[in-house]
Amino acid sequence: MTDLVPVRRALLSVSDKAGLAELAAALVRHRVELVSTGGTAKALREAGHEVRDVADLTGFPEMMDGRVKTLHPTVHGGILAVRDDAAHVAAMDAHGIGAIDLVVVNLYPFAATVAKGAPRDDIIENIDIGGPAMVRSAAKNHAFVGIVTEPEDYAAVIAEMDANGGATSLTLRKRLAATAFAHTATYDGMIASWFAFADQGKLFPDTLPLTAKLANELRYGENPHQKAALYLPAGPASRGIAQAEQVQGKELSYNNINDADAALELVAEFRDADPTCVIVKHANPCGVASAASLTEAYDAALKCDDVSAFGGIIAVNRPLDGATAEAISAIFTEVVCAPDADADARAVFAKKKNLRLLLTGELPDPARGGLMMKTIAGGWLAQSRDNGRITRADLQVVTDRAPTDEELADALFAWTVAKHVKSNAIVYAKGGSTAGIGAGQMNRRDSARIAAAKAREAAESHGWSEARTVGSAVASDAFFPFADGLLAAVEAGATCVIQPGGSIRDDEVIAAANEAGLAMVFTGMRHFRH
Repeated sequence: MTDLVPVRRALLSVSDKAGLAELAAALVRHRVELVSTGGTAKALREAGHEVRDVADLTGFPEMMDGRVKTLHPTVHGGILAVRDDAAHVAAMDAHGIGAIDLVVVNLYPFAATVAKGAPRDDIIENIDIGGPAMVRSAAKNHAFVGIVTEPEDYAAVIAEMDANGGATSLTLRKRLAATAFAHTATYDGMIASWFAFADQGKLFPDTLPLTAKLANELRYGENPHQKAALYLPAGPASRGIAQAEQVQGKELSYNNINDADAALELVAEFRDADPTCVIVKHANPCGVASAASLTEAYDAALKCDDVSAFGGIIAVNRPLDGATAEAISAIFTEVVCAPDADADARAVFAKKKNLRLLLTGELPDPARGGLMMKTIAGGWLAQSRDNGRITRADLQVVTDRAPTDEELADALFAWTVAKHVKSNAIVYAKGGSTAGIGAGQMNRRDSARIAAAKAREAAESHGWSEARTVGSAVASDAFFPFADGLLAAVEAGATCVIQPGGSIRDDEVIAAANEAGLAMVFTGMRHFRH
């Protein structure tokens, strides 16, 4: 395998013309013959370079609206030939095939065409055929040929040629080959995904193409001994925490990103509601409130559990203002997520150098579709997103007493929050604010008791005459298998219950609710979150 290979002929065919003129100028400076196609050849000539058309090389014109132009032995023989193999060299001589030492190709903009909502025929026409063939040929023969698929790599090629008298090194060619195969794999993955999901309408295709690009490596994973990285979808995707602009603060950690995602997903449920604040700790909400202003919403959310809120993640559904930023700055906060922040808010947070401020733009659509993936030993689990939503019209009153309008409003608020709490989940809510949250317990009764205990602690801490669970609505993410969990809510002072229903002991639970004078509604929908 040869280390330094002089570049004497380069084939350039790119849809993304960024940096093309500068690369061509460097190649010409090293007396490299330029061979090109269609629009790329036109752009090179407009830049003042002499270019040989691929059609002159092959003896065949471009045909079929450009579908056939580089799929020819003269092109692929020039790329694939093993230069120190006598039989290959003899074949090149016999058929008049000249060596191609550098291939610069990026592919038809398939993803961009899909993203702009183009008609199906346009999408199909933007499936590149000749480009991937040349990329794979050059990458396979990287012992002798350089392959460049990313404009970001032009500078490295130019630098190497300048340093090595017009030659590329094996180290660079190996790196470029790895990039090239990842490029074509990603490209084919996006095409396969479009055919499976968009064109064929499948939820679970026979083969699931996963295409993602490294955004950055993180300091460590959940724990310091674990390594971690952030990847972004290679094709069109909805925006989320991964695309947020970090205005200030330390580098985001794995846990920061995971918790911020949980906070953003929950606050997005309220994107069309009154000003709302969500406080998250270890991917569970510890306080959620809606109010007339963000400052009031933050205050109410914080008072639900200000012990857990220390070092937490905050997300809001409105652009941040200075007053809210001042309130948030009063305690240690890891990350703040908002659609935007005004100048006053930014100035306040600038004094907190370690606080990460993430601006997300428009909040994600909580009703969007898509798949959720989880790795398991030996495979993956896939499921559709939990985008189920409940309105008042969906509720079934199952007790003698029907809930009041205020109780229904609190019940639906608690239900929305419970959807984002780890199971078993119990959420008390009153007046548009969580009163107590019980998460992740092995039984529902303990979750109800923990949430009530937190509410009592908050009342003592803030000097309230009673816990906010008194007169509250309580949501359970799944049915009560026994009446004990419901009775724990009664002890906490709840007057209304919202739960899926569906237990074989529903009659027993309904009877207990009637005896306690509770109003209870069934949703018919469960929200387990493990």
